[in-house]
Parts: sequence; structure tokens; C-alpha cells
Amino acid sequence: MISDFLEIEAKELIIKDINKNEIREKSRSVIGPYCKSCMMCNGKACSNKIPGPGSKGTGTVAIKNYEAWQKIEVKMDTLAENKEIDTTFEMFGKTFKYPVFAGPVGAVSQHYSDLYNDNSFNEVYVNACAKSGIAAFTGDGLNEEIMVHATHYIKENNGIGVPTIKPWDKETCFKKLELANESNAFAIAMDIDAAGLPFLQGRIPPAGRKSVDELKKIINYAKVPFIVKGIMSVEGAQKAINAGAQGIVVSNHGGRVLDGTPATACVLEEIADQFKGQVKIIVDGGIRSGLDVFKALALGADAVIIARPFVNMIYGNGEQGVEAYVQQLGQELENTMMMTGVSSLKEVSKKNIYK
Repeated sequence: MISDFLEIEAKELIIKDINKNEIREKSRSVIGPYCKSCMMCNGKACSNKIPGPGSKGTGTVAIKNYEAWQKIEVKMDTLAENKEIDTTFEMFGKTFKYPVFAGPVGAVSQHYSDLYNDNSFNEVYVNACAKSGIAAFTGDGLNEEIMVHATHYIKENNGIGVPTIKPWDKETCFKKLELANESNAFAIAMDIDAAGLPFLQGRIPPAGRKSVDELKKIINYAKVPFIVKGIMSVEGAQKAINAGAQGIVVSNHGGRVLDGTPATACVLEEIADQFKGQVKIIVDGGIRSGLDVFKALALGADAVIIARPFVNMIYGNGEQGVEAYVQQLGQELENTMMMTGVSSLKEVSKKNIYK
């Protein structure tokens, strides 16, 4: 019976992989000169291409992110009670189908192609993710209309989305927080590491680092839980918590803000060991499959963020591309859980992996 089930699972995964590959092929023809819409998004083809989806400097950080997850192996164990697999995830009063969020993406016409602009991209992004049982973090930009439209789409989807604000000056942050508060979003985020994005340097409105006190004032202005994205150390996590963050994202911004940083998988465990249960811990960077999601949970994350592959899926097939990718991630996660002897997310731990 188990062998029959696994055969069916394998056939379904092959079918979904074919569909995903077809979408990527279509994406490749329309996504522009920088992103190659690779069958495996591992950072190698785009390397240090900015504009484009590449990393800063040597272009190696995104590659390290991806490769770090591949070095972690999972421990197979099917001598376990054959219970139904439960992948549902709860955060800040909302329940999601999987512990996966779609990450913030901005300046899509600059880094990819003009098939979409930020507003049309976010419309597809927010709608498709909500329909698929997850939520999208929306991007931000110099054009104030981006946040206006993003928060509108989130409001239309009953607050299922996370408006993500750049580390602008206080007045600009407050103005954008007002839009975020009005959207009924279940959470608001700031990618504080965006202070290092080359195309934000010396621009108006100004963006830059924030002290704990400055961040605290911004967080206090939000009416819902606040997530700080761009944490890469225990010290950084503690500062975010001191400022009032209820969620953190272990992230090096895909290597786009600073060269020479470690992979997110290499710092996640230490941060989770220190703060698990005190704050929601999310991780991004090189996560591409449901198997990778499982590894992140085993290291202590509550959920993950994935961004670049969702761009490929939208350029390849719009909302249907997003839905196909979410389905694939979910099936891979369920299969990994079944084959490692766990039935719910809370059961996933370091015992399930080899490091």
C-alpha cells in the first residue's frame, strides 16, 4: 500500500514539475534580459546582475543561500503512526494552508521586464497568494502610488497580505503606515536591510539605517503586529525585539544589499535557539522547494519567505502560475513530513535532519 501511494505521489510530482517547467519556459520569453528564469533558481546565472535579480559585489551570496539548504539532509522515518498530515500554520490570528509567504518584490519593470509594473504585479501577487491559502509581502518604492495600490489590493483580500515598507525617514514611514493601517492587513513589515540597496542611495525620500528608538516609534505607529526583515545575528534579533517587533525575518536580502554575508541557513539556528517562542521567526534566501521549507522549520523557523520563483511564475502564467507553485510547495512539504515521521508542523525539529 505504501509503495502504491508513493508511486502515485511521484507521478503527481512529475506532472506538477512539467507544468512548472512549461511556465518557466514561457516566462523566459517575456521576463527581460537579466533574469534567465532558470529551471533551478540558484543565483548562478544572474550572479551580480543589478539591475536584475542578482547579488551585490561578487554575486555569490544568493548562491551560498541556495547551496546551504542543499547541504542539509533529512532523516527518513516511516515507522510512525499513519495520521493525516497537517501543514496549516497560524500567525497573528490568521491561519494559512502552508508556512510559506511570498516575499516583497519591487521595481519589477526595471529588474525584469515591462510586462508588469509594480502595481499590476502586486495585484496578481496578492490575489493569487490569498486564493492559494498563503499571503504575499508587497514591495515598496520611490513612487508613493506603489503603496497606495498594494494596500488597496490587500484590503480587497480581507487583509491577507503584508505591506512592506522601506526604511524611509520618519515622516514618509508614518504616511505609508497610515495606508497600511487602513488596509486591514494582519501584519506590517519593514525590510530594514533595504538601507543597502544601491538604487535607494541618495534618493528622495531618504532611506537608511534606524536606531532602536527610531524603529520603536515606527512600530508603535502600526496598529497590527510588526515584522522586521533583514536580521542576520542574535544581536540584531534582540534589537528588533527591544523595538517591539513581533516577527523577524532572517534575511540577507538575497545578497542584494551587502556582499560577504553568510547564508541565512547558517545563522538561523543560533537565532532560533535564542528567541523561539518570543517572536515569530521567518527565514528567506535560496528556499525553493517544500523540502527546503521542511529544513528551515527543523532549524527553528516558524515559516519561510520565497520571492524570486514567484516572479518567474507570474511572468509565465499570472495567477495560475502562483497557484501551481504553491501547490507544488505544499505537496513537497507534505511528502517530506510523511516520510520523516511527523504529522504536524509543531513536530518538526532538529531531530529530523542531518546537518
